[in-house]
This record gives sequence, C-alpha cells and structure tokens, in this order.
Amino acid sequence: MAAVQDGQLNLEVEKDIKTEITNDGSGNINANSSSPGSTSSGGKSKSPAGSGEDQQTLFAVLQFLKRNKLTESVDILRREAGLSADADDSPVSESAGAGSGAVPNVGADGGDANSLLSRVSVATPVAPPTTAPPKVVAASGGEDQPDVNVVLSAYSQQGDPVLYPLYYNGLKKFIESVLDCHRAELSQVFYPLFVHMYLELVYNNHEIEAKQFFEKFSGDQECYYEEDLRILSSMSKKEHMKGNETMLDFRTSKFVLRISRDSYQLLKRHLQERQNNQIWNIIQEHLYIDIFDGMPRSKTQIDAMSGSLAGEGKRDANKAKVFYGLLKEPEIEVPLDDEDEEAENEEGKPKKKKPKKDSMGSKSKKQDPNAPQQTRIPLPELKDSDKLDKIMNMKEATKKIRLGPDNLPSICFYSFLNAYQGLTAVDFTDDSSLIAGGFADSTVRVWSVTPKKLRRVKSAADLSNIDKESDDVLERIMDEKTASESKILYGHSGPVYGISFSPDRNYLLSSSEDGTVRLWSLQTFTCLVGYKGHNYPVWDTQFSPYGYYFISGGHDRVARLWATDHYQPLRMFAGHLADITCTRFHPNSNYVATGSADRTIRLWDVLTGNCVRILTGHKGPIHSLAFSPNGKFMASGATDGRVLLWDVGHGLMVGELKGHTDTIYALKFSRDGEILASGSMDNTVKLWDTLKAFDDVELDDFTAATGHIHLPENSQELLLGTYMTKSTPVIHLHFTRRNLLLAAGAYNP
Repeated sequence: MAAVQDGQLNLEVEKDIKTEITNDGSGNINANSSSPGSTSSGGKSKSPAGSGEDQQTLFAVLQFLKRNKLTESVDILRREAGLSADADDSPVSESAGAGSGAVPNVGADGGDANSLLSRVSVATPVAPPTTAPPKVVAASGGEDQPDVNVVLSAYSQQGDPVLYPLYYNGLKKFIESVLDCHRAELSQVFYPLFVHMYLELVYNNHEIEAKQFFEKFSGDQECYYEEDLRILSSMSKKEHMKGNETMLDFRTSKFVLRISRDSYQLLKRHLQERQNNQIWNIIQEHLYIDIFDGMPRSKTQIDAMSGSLAGEGKRDANKAKVFYGLLKEPEIEVPLDDEDEEAENEEGKPKKKKPKKDSMGSKSKKQDPNAPQQTRIPLPELKDSDKLDKIMNMKEATKKIRLGPDNLPSICFYSFLNAYQGLTAVDFTDDSSLIAGGFADSTVRVWSVTPKKLRRVKSAADLSNIDKESDDVLERIMDEKTASESKILYGHSGPVYGISFSPDRNYLLSSSEDGTVRLWSLQTFTCLVGYKGHNYPVWDTQFSPYGYYFISGGHDRVARLWATDHYQPLRMFAGHLADITCTRFHPNSNYVATGSADRTIRLWDVLTGNCVRILTGHKGPIHSLAFSPNGKFMASGATDGRVLLWDVGHGLMVGELKGHTDTIYALKFSRDGEILASGSMDNTVKLWDTLKAFDDVELDDFTAATGHIHLPENSQELLLGTYMTKSTPVIHLHFTRRNLLLAAGAYNP
C-alpha cells in the first residue's frame, strides 16, 4: 500500500490476506482491501497494479494530486508504482474496464472512479486497494487552520447506518473476549470510535439512528468523558456541527492511544479477519496509535494517564531534553550587620557566621549540570535595588524555618470580607509586603500588609525641588499626602482574572475579560501599557522570576510570551485544544508551563517556542500549577480535585494526591521544597509531604521509555494536615521567605 504523508511515500506489503494493514513505525496505521485473488503491489513493483480496480484507484489519486499541484508527490507515486513519466492517467474507466466489460466494484461501499475521486478529494478513507488518500490531504498542511466545510466533509461516508451499531458491538464483544491483560488497553479504542461514528451518522442526516446509537453505547464510556458526551449529545443535527469547537477538535487532532505491540497485533488481526472497513477507516484517519514494546499496561496505569480531550501525550513529544536545573546565582557580598560585627569582635570566631553569608547562594555556586547555559536567553541585568533585595532575601533565609512532617508551617489566612465586587484573583509580592486582588467589577486593588502605607511619587513640579544627592532621596520623592492602606486601579473594561507582581515590586500585571493585559506602576499607581494580542478573555498572566518577561493565556487557546518594553508578543505557543486556564514560569525562566481546559499540561521552550512536554492525567480543566524550587518537579491541580506530581526531566507523572472534594485553585511549594500546600474551593488548605513523595519514586530507562509508572495509593501517608476555613474558598497560597504560609480567599456567607 502506498501512503503519502508529509511529501514522502511509505510502502509496506502483506500478501495473501484480504485486508492489508501497515504500520509506519510511529503508530500511524493504514489499511486497504484487495479483491480476492489480486496481488498487492510491493515496494518495487514493476507494474502499476495487478487489476483494473488497482489502476482505477491509482489514476484517480494521481489526478487528485495533479489538480492540487502536488508534483513532488506525483513523481514519487509514479516512481514507486512503476509508471513512466509520460504515462496517460486520464482514461481511468477504459483501463479499469478492459477485459471484463463490467464496471468494477471499488471498496466495500461500491461506486465508480468518479465517486472514488470525489471521496479522495474530501479526505475520507474508503479502503481503496492501493492508496490511502487521506494522507495526501494531510501533506498539504490543511489541518493547522481547518476550514469548517472541509472538516465536516470528512464524515460524508455512505455507510449503511443500520450497520454502525453492529460494527461497534462486534468490536466490543471481541475486546471483551480477549485476555484481561489486553482488554484494558484495547478498551481505549471505544471512546474515539464512538464519537466519530456518532458524528458520521449525524452529518449524513441519520438523526434517528444517531440518537439510538448514542443511547445504546454512551453508557459504556469512561466516567471522565461525561462532560464531553453531554456536549456531543447536543449535536443531534448536521447544522449543529458547524462552528462547534468540540467537533472541530475531534476532527482536526488525532486521538492518541498508547498500546503495547501484543495488544496492537490482536486488534490488527481481528480487523483483518472481519474486513470491518467502517471502523478501520476511523482508526486510520482519526487515531494515532503509539506502540511500545513490553508488557501491556494495567487498567490502573491507563486510567491514571487518560482523560484528556485528545487522548494521551505522544511519547515522542516528551523526549526532548529539558534543562530543568537552576541558573547560577550572581555572587553578591553580604555586608555584616551590627550583630554580626559584635559577635565577631567579642568571640573572635568569624567562621561561626559564615553560613549566614552564603547559605542562600551555596547551592548555586557550581553550575548545575541540568541547568541551561547562563546566556541561553537574555535576562535583565541586576540593578542596585535588585542586589539590595537579594541581600535582604539572604538574610531572611538564615531565619527560615526548616519544615517537615514534625514541623508544619503556621498559616495566616487573608479573608476578603464583603467582596461583593467578586474576587477573581490574588497575588502576594515575594517579600510578602503587598497583596493585590482582581475583581469582577474590572478593578484591581492593592493593599499593604505591613505598617508601611502606600504612597505615590510626587508630581514633576515637586520633584524638581528635591535634593537628589541626599541619602533619603527615595523617601523624599514620595508624597505623604497620598498615603493610604490600599489603592484602586481603574482601566479594564471587564472582570480581572489574573494578576502578578514583578519580582522587584515596582510593577503589577493584570489580565482581563476585555482581552488585554495591563502593566501598572506601583510608584504612581497608574497604567503604563495595555498589551493587546488576545482576541478573547485572558484567564491568567505571570511575571518571569527574573522580571522583564511575562506570559499570558486565555480563551483563544494560545499562550503569549511578552517583554515589558515590547507592544507585540515575542513568542506564541499554540497547541492546546481548549482555553489556557493557568500559566507558570519555570524557576530558571527558560520554560513556561500552561494548563488547559483540554485537560493537558504543556511545557514550552521559551527560546525555540517548541512544546517539549505534553502531560495528561487530569480528568477536568486544570486551574493551578506550581514548580518545585529546584525546578525538577511540578504540581498541578484541576476540577477533578486531584493534585498530580510530575517529573519535568522525564515528562512522567510520579504522584497523585487525593483528598480535596472540589476544584484546586492554589498550589505552592515551601521555600525548601519539602512541603506542598494546596488550596481548594472546598474551603480547605492541605499540606503534603513532597519530600517523601519524590523520594519514593524510582525511575529507570524502561519506565521512562514506556510510561509504566506505578503510582502508590499513599495519599493519606503523604497528607500532613488539613485546615478548614469557616466558609472561604482558597484561591491563592504563598510561602514567605521564612516559610510562613499565607492564604487568601473571599468569604462566602
């Protein structure tokens, strides 16, 4: 069979069988039927086809390729099929009918060359003898921005609607009859098959049959597809399909199934024997089967990784090298304070105080072998104020409490009372001195949580009278008349869904339903820039740990990387199939993680713009992400109430924390990474022992290659504490530099 994909031709042969199935090595499988007694053309066949039926199909495909000006594919197909360059491929009907005097049958559904050609042109596989036309259309690159009519025309197959339940039921009985070790893997086929068969029936105006098919088999699907099935059931007429995002997602993205080679061979053999072209066409066109060598996965292992809109992540997508290590910290001399000098003078033992000086930078003195190069992406230079802040950070770190199972953090909860404006987002500054809230009334409000009040910079006229050489110039430029505990920022024209402080506390980002991201000055409490790039609501935004860069994501399914001094985005990260609901920078700022309503997490390389990880396992939209301080691990929370732990380097799920009963909106690692705090809409904060969770993980080359991770049911062992609020959903968590946990939410009476 010849399959043209991405401008290349793959030829593989299996002789003496009625149905030929090929595997292109990456799990894409193609099938075709040969008439009894005919011989399939091999990789170096000398004649174009063994029968008129073969020639008819071959010439039809050549005509289609010519019409679409795919000359390279035409040349390759001619060469592989043994046709001369000047061979005439126009008289299809004459060559096909020669010697028989009758119109030959094409495929299982019947039809002549013209009908076959029309099916080829709409990218619908009909099990032709020698080619797989759908791959030809894929080569033209039409899937990036799908045309609705082209997408829908894929369902214009003329199969007998009465046979659909029989086909599906036959496959169901076969899978139920196989050995237990294969049943779980093969059962993954049910859901994508069910969806596409239903859509075919609806598109071809078989509304009654479609309804009956849905009612009969929808109950067999996994519970985590319940929401998708509810949306699918609303599409009962052909008109409903046009413009429906869910339908377009299913059509334009191949559903990924990860199956062992043994289980795949069972499925292949069954379909060969039954010649079930209707089901096989769907598998060929809409599924990507990722085959691995080894033992089949168990039902538990499969369920742990399933649930996303497009199946599991391809293993190939998670093989790229990820530099998850931290960048080397710049060496900053920490001046000794008065206490240090006294201790040195009295005791004469300066060594005693040395740990205080370099405790913060000790881990970063040597270059981490897993870290990216220091100059891999351009980072802003440290200003004097940044160096002073780092010195303060180092001094604070010496007073940091070491957390663990026997030493849990104190929790300070900030409840927003009478928040009738609707609190939608919260953030703390790194030094925990300011807290900001985004509200549904389109305002952003900033509070000082220290005795120091918020003040604006004086007017230009007043600033001209200040002595710029004085030691307290930074205090003199502030207008004491404007001092207050809070400030309100006006500018957005819709609810504010995401906010983020810059590391230097000089700026604040906010993203809104109005499609903009705004940059606010915390010196003047005014809007400096409105970044316009998203066409729809922007659900989240976050500053880079080094400042300057920030990320945004929203309803348009595209995450954008910005720099504060650029009006246009520097990178656009496209690939999610639904809204991007949360965004996070990696601690080394070289990567960005995005969580989506398509129930996947993607990790993007800031330098290249490539997606380097696709992580699946959540059963609902993802609303919170957090990286461990060392950059090696990541935690995610979703509407399914589960916290999943990920190994960033291997791209594998390494832990599952169960306990919450509602959506998890907040996740945060402690400063030393030994404890993970999670906050949920169930009005609780939970603390987890991540040190034990990560230490218990054993990864070898085999598990990394196949994804065979056995997740222990140890949530209760890892749960260190549960802290209830009276009636306040938790929407943000923050660890201070001394490891005190701050939580925030709006009281819901």
